[in-house]
Amino acid sequence: MKILIVEDENALQESIRSYLKVEGYFCESAFTYVAAEEMICLYQYDCLLIDVNLPDGSGFDLVKLAKSKNVTTGIIIISARETLDDRITGLRNGADDYIVKPFHLSELNARIFSLMRRIHFKGDDQIIFNEIRVNPAERVIYINNSHLDLTKKEYDLILYFLSNKDRVLTKESICEYLWGDYADNVGSFDFVYTHIKNLRKKIIDKGGIDYINTVYGVGYKFISK
Repeated sequence: MKILIVEDENALQESIRSYLKVEGYFCESAFTYVAAEEMICLYQYDCLLIDVNLPDGSGFDLVKLAKSKNVTTGIIIISARETLDDRITGLRNGADDYIVKPFHLSELNARIFSLMRRIHFKGDDQIIFNEIRVNPAERVIYINNSHLDLTKKEYDLILYFLSNKDRVLTKESICEYLWGDYADNVGSFDFVYTHIKNLRKKIIDKGGIDYINTVYGVGYKFISK
């Protein structure tokens, strides 16, 4: 899962990023409104963590912008402002949750997990699609009840496909999802092809069906029918 942390306090930004990285999330950072605005417009994120008080703008406005760009992006406001009016404003602008500073990082992680489960997988503890079973809490995947040994990129890739069944995903969007703002430095899409090739082989070797169809000249589609 890909997360953008919008927080101008360096120490808090780094502690959140370090903690979530250990939990298996791919995290990017923005310290100002302008930087966050550019990243939200350029890249796709599963979840945004947005501070209300930014040095050059309001986090509430970023929430509205983010929802106008992608309604499925989960948004959690992280703020020292704990009044009822602020909570209502944040939620009305499109935030999915509101957590008040100071907070335990374990609580933030639990809220992110709950939000992603609710948005992408209808609140289920496990993601089940035919012979594929995913346990997001433990980051493990089974094919026909047999454990599938995946790299981090392969795990992120299959979750991306499961979250976007029957949609054509361009090579550019896959590259951006897996590498974030480092995607421009990848140079070619050969790595995307390699990861998909390896993922397909591992699924088939476990007796699974290859649901990943190549859309020539464009990208790939995970077929659910």
